[in-house]
Amino acid sequence: MQAFIEGMPKAELHVHIEGTLEPELSFALAKKNNIELPYDTPEALIAAYDFHDLPSFLKIYYAGMSVLIDEEDFYQLTWDYLAKAASQNVVYTEIFFDPQGHTSRGVSFDTVITGIRKAQTAAEEKLGIRSQLIMCFLRDMSAESAMEHLEMAKPYLGWLVGVGLDSDEHNNPPVKFRDVFKMAKEWGLKLTMHCDVNQKNTLEHIRQVIEIIGVDRIDHGVNSLESEQLCELIKSHKLGLTVCPVSNQFVVQSLTSEEIRQMLNKGMLATINSDDPAYFRAYMNENLIALQQEGDFSRDEIKTLMANAFNVTWLPESEKQTYLDQLNAYS
Repeated sequence: MQAFIEGMPKAELHVHIEGTLEPELSFALAKKNNIELPYDTPEALIAAYDFHDLPSFLKIYYAGMSVLIDEEDFYQLTWDYLAKAASQNVVYTEIFFDPQGHTSRGVSFDTVITGIRKAQTAAEEKLGIRSQLIMCFLRDMSAESAMEHLEMAKPYLGWLVGVGLDSDEHNNPPVKFRDVFKMAKEWGLKLTMHCDVNQKNTLEHIRQVIEIIGVDRIDHGVNSLESEQLCELIKSHKLGLTVCPVSNQFVVQSLTSEEIRQMLNKGMLATINSDDPAYFRAYMNENLIALQQEGDFSRDEIKTLMANAFNVTWLPESEKQTYLDQLNAYS
């Protein structure tokens, strides 16, 4: 099964580029940019990854961003992720980035998106991995700030496929960002939002993203299984759910294999993703292998999860079909 998973062509739809910052790169960039890190070695940094819920993770995550300063840094960050993903037979990926996490530190929007874009282009040419970019808004910042950043993105609309919403969900419901997402949709961008696992008012938030925001996909969304009505709503809208097994484990102490199988049995479009692989120490293959081992998933089930991912990508239908044909031919 491990060899089968490793060789399978894959799509990844839920990965935060800042969450792919490996400790070794963090130390290299800190040295280059004369930034002092509170740890002496990459190993010590990994040992400090002590998180048990979303706020404790985000504290470490945002601190980690401090080493990203110039265009070259964002290029290297993105190139390293795409090279790693390509080595795991990820053939297509849709990547999140958090511009507010950088502009709030005095790094320009242009610097961030240009560095990422150059790496995407180089990786497609040299490694054959295709990628598209999703701009996320930080939900614990204001809707006004989100709108300002959407305006900043206007000159780069051709580089973006969609917008998302991430960070601390507590007291930050989807409706807070209704106007921003409405405008993004009018500009032709696809919409997704995080509905993190076991958050307060999670079922109401899932309802809001579908009925009020009108998303094209839901990130995480595992709690939808608690409501048959929400499950039916998700199915009727053909919404993909981007589930992240290893990162879920830090919140619910399981890889949610039982929930993922329930989704498959209900005909919901569950997909498997790595979320913040440098912090959770697991990229796509590690997520799929761990999930398969915990839930004893069959080859057909693993292929169904991957077919779901290709089906809910934000690609033209003809391009989706090319990837699906590759997957169907794989055995």
